[in-house]
Amino acid sequence: MPVYKKRKVAAVVAASALLLSGCGMFGGKEASKQIDPPQDISYVKDGQTEEAESSAEKNEDAASVMREIFLIDENGLVVSQQVTMPKTDGVAKQTLQYLVEGGPVSNILPDGFRAVLPPDTEIKGVTIKDGTAVADFSKEFGNYQPDDEMRILQAVTWTLTQFDNVQKVKIWVNGHELKEMPVNGTPITDELSRSDGINFDTKNTVNMTNTYPLTVYFLAENNDGSYYVPVTKRIPNDIKDSYAAAVLALIEGPDRGSGLLSEFQAGLKLNSKPLYKNGEVVLDFNEAIFGAFEEEKKVISQHVLNSLVLSLTEQKGVESVSVQVNGKAELVKEDGQKLTEPVSRPEDVNTGSF
Repeated sequence: MPVYKKRKVAAVVAASALLLSGCGMFGGKEASKQIDPPQDISYVKDGQTEEAESSAEKNEDAASVMREIFLIDENGLVVSQQVTMPKTDGVAKQTLQYLVEGGPVSNILPDGFRAVLPPDTEIKGVTIKDGTAVADFSKEFGNYQPDDEMRILQAVTWTLTQFDNVQKVKIWVNGHELKEMPVNGTPITDELSRSDGINFDTKNTVNMTNTYPLTVYFLAENNDGSYYVPVTKRIPNDIKDSYAAAVLALIEGPDRGSGLLSEFQAGLKLNSKPLYKNGEVVLDFNEAIFGAFEEEKKVISQHVLNSLVLSLTEQKGVESVSVQVNGKAELVKEDGQKLTEPVSRPEDVNTGSF
């Protein structure tokens, strides 16, 4: 079953923050009415155009392509899933159409998942310019349940930012930019981005102003198997090392009422500060990294490894993760292969293989 960051798909499929409910404010200016905007294209200077770029399209002759969309699972969390779509020129608009209840996603929804946008919502157009995607929806966009308001903001943002040339998102309805969401009135301040977080977990946060958001990935399961869920936690400002903070958040685990799982052991610790060089983060753990496996076999749980890789590579500039135990890279994966090389984030998360 599919999983989720923006792994340069020339789509995100962004990948997901889910991260569990942190907090992010959004906003913007009222725009003049737009008539029949071009699909997935923005006009830029000198008549050039910008289209959604996706590194997922490796086979130019293929009739279909895998893209990432963000759906809502049975725990109410926003999760990325990989789906196969017919290849088209209007990739950004097409991908948003797969977020609509009753739309093309209906016959391929994974077990326990549902679409995030209200039925009959029309994607009138998506324009991309200077790294910002403007998604224009029909009035049906506002026919959602109050509890889904933040989920919609997160799903639309993470779905569009899967594309390499999209860093920020604006939401319009019938040609006018939204300053706040239509049901609960969540402010939309400036452009939306992945830095706003996803699936916010603020349970143990006393003072939001003295924290910063950090997204990590926990495990979830359904009848089809397991998948990874991004959760945004709030980290105290005095914890400057975001790599160590991500590891500590994983060890702390998800909120007990979230429905998420973790295979990280309570006694797990970093022996030293994470090292970063040329896109690689090196993590040196104590023996507790072996978890339920026998220490002499040096086996690391695949779920633990996946969560570490997804969480660390969610951070800017991190391309791979190396795991050591007491300064030695002698670990073995569950499939018996030695873990001697850095592990990179896969382009496609929640596909069944990762």
